Amino acid sequence: MSKLHTGDYELMLDLVVAVLESEDPDSVWQLVARNLHRAFPCTTVISVALRPGEQAGTTEGWAPEDIGGMLGDVVERRMRERYPLISYVAARQRAPVIVGDLCDNWRQSLWYDEARRLCGTTQQLGLPLPGGDGTLRAVVLGRDRDFGPHGIAFAERVQPLLLAAERHVSELRRLREAAGPRASDDHGLTPRERTVLGLLAEGLTSEAMGRRLAISPHTVNRHLEKVYRKLGAHSRVTAVSLARTAGLVA
Repeated sequence: MSKLHTGDYELMLDLVVAVLESEDPDSVWQLVARNLHRAFPCTTVISVALRPGEQAGTTEGWAPEDIGGMLGDVVERRMRERYPLISYVAARQRAPVIVGDLCDNWRQSLWYDEARRLCGTTQQLGLPLPGGDGTLRAVVLGRDRDFGPHGIAFAERVQPLLLAAERHVSELRRLREAAGPRASDDHGLTPRERTVLGLLAEGLTSEAMGRRLAISPHTVNRHLEKVYRKLGAHSRVTAVSLARTAGLVA
């Protein structure tokens, strides 16, 4: 097995911190995707949940921004086309795998052609996320060069973290459902804006928030501008005070 480097473990730690510090189940996988983009690095990160018995499923994608609209009916099409990773995951295989190794003539396949045409990726690495509810889950990383032995070794270490993220999301959603409808007004804040607001309440600077969320300080400031506008605030102190009064932050 290829050896990992110190930097690899630092990237894995960043991924763990991003997951554990998120309290919004709808934003966890976007944070995970941003960290995976940086860690491998790769062009696309696609999360897939399949229900073979119903010939249906859901998918989310980032490159690194959300590309969900581009994916359209990709899940149903992949099932009809017998995409090799689906059979691999359905057979309860757990090891990360290069999708091209699962079929003959990968570079002449329609999956290769579509991925290259739409996203510029020529290599796909699949990470199965086995679960017990009958739904088949996997994360597919795409880029324009081989992942190589080091990429496979790194994926094997990252895979348990992705399983933990999946369980974390499930628990957050369970807690949200148990709490019932929120009494407070969310002021129209998006999940990412609420995440930024929470970090603001912790006293983090724009630079620290950027490192935590794997985005630039400039992007953080754009989120803050929207938060201020929606809350009717003109400073960090006022924004946090109004957010606490509204029950948006602890």
